[in-house]
Amino acid sequence: MNILSCTKHSNNYQFYTSVKDVPKEVWKELQCEDNLYLSIAYLEALEDHNESIEFVYLVLTNEAKKPIAFTTIQIVDFYLDSVQNEMQSIVEWIKCMGRKLRVISPEEPFKVLTSGNTFVSGEHGIFIKQDQDKKQVVKDVSKGLLEYAKSKYNDSIDAFMLKDFLTESLYITDELKEVRFNSFKVEPNMVLTLNENWTSFDDYLEAMKTKFRVKAKKAMKQSSSLRVEDITVEMLDDLLPKMTDLYKKVSGKSGFNLGDFDLASYKCLKRNLGDKYLLKGYWLDEQLVGFMSGIINQKTLDAHFVGIDYKFNKSYAVYQRMLYDYIILGIKEGVHCINFGRTASEIKSSVGAVPEDLTIYLRHKKTIPNKILSLFLDKIQPTEFKQKLPFKEVKK
Repeated sequence: MNILSCTKHSNNYQFYTSVKDVPKEVWKELQCEDNLYLSIAYLEALEDHNESIEFVYLVLTNEAKKPIAFTTIQIVDFYLDSVQNEMQSIVEWIKCMGRKLRVISPEEPFKVLTSGNTFVSGEHGIFIKQDQDKKQVVKDVSKGLLEYAKSKYNDSIDAFMLKDFLTESLYITDELKEVRFNSFKVEPNMVLTLNENWTSFDDYLEAMKTKFRVKAKKAMKQSSSLRVEDITVEMLDDLLPKMTDLYKKVSGKSGFNLGDFDLASYKCLKRNLGDKYLLKGYWLDEQLVGFMSGIINQKTLDAHFVGIDYKFNKSYAVYQRMLYDYIILGIKEGVHCINFGRTASEIKSSVGAVPEDLTIYLRHKKTIPNKILSLFLDKIQPTEFKQKLPFKEVKK
């Protein structure tokens, strides 16, 4: 259902509460489905199985009513108390400031309207046609988000977020600062670029320094008693309860989560995306002790969610085995790079991944809390880690 249309400047906004309602002409005009995260098949799977999140889609059109940009919007309730680990001291500070000024209640959830993907890190929130003034479109999109919140939610949206922008995009997205958005860096994506000459895992190992090659072989030997199998749609009904438990063991260690992913989405993702969605399970005898998932998006393999029983992780190198299995899959599928995502940066660097900086823009609905927020965000720094350099130097 098209729930809102409005006009600002020379552009028009149209909002839809389901991806199924976005007119076919929009997809045809924008040709944005090459990015799977902006495809009907992917968005439908998220929408159908994550009921705690409200999904909205913004289409920006020009004076001729032709679509020029598409934005995915996800509205979530975020609790300050859910923040853990290294960010906890900062949260305690903002709680204290909020109580003193009576502008932020730590007991009540923040209702956050996000342009971007709650469950995937990277530039998957806004698609802009090539022939457009991208700086102006980004500002127009941000104003559209504010307009939607005002029209639909009155005053109940607390904060607005646009995520996750690469360094090369900042000359465009820094325009958001003109409309009171604050920027801050978050944990980087860890990305491994595959050598085009690697045709097997042995080629990858051969490119490594001795120390790291020995470590990889040791992990493969430790994990050799694990049974690794593809998880099919038919297997998911039986496996989902255990997989959810394993997923929560991992997500519970994260310092910052906007929302929990409903693993029931896997059934729809596998059906809709077929071989482009990867799902593997790790069994010790008959016990599921881990799983990994991933998406092949154009020429990139993105690690999605994993689940691990940490009782077995050290003895059987479960997580390390998963990292190497992503590499094996990436080489087999002929992708250019593997995006391992955020967190556990040091161990990911030990398999060859390097950090790819990401920036988020955030704005509170009110002026005073927004100023407090800017102070809070100034204190956020990505966690430092020791970058490993596992590959031999290439002789010129």
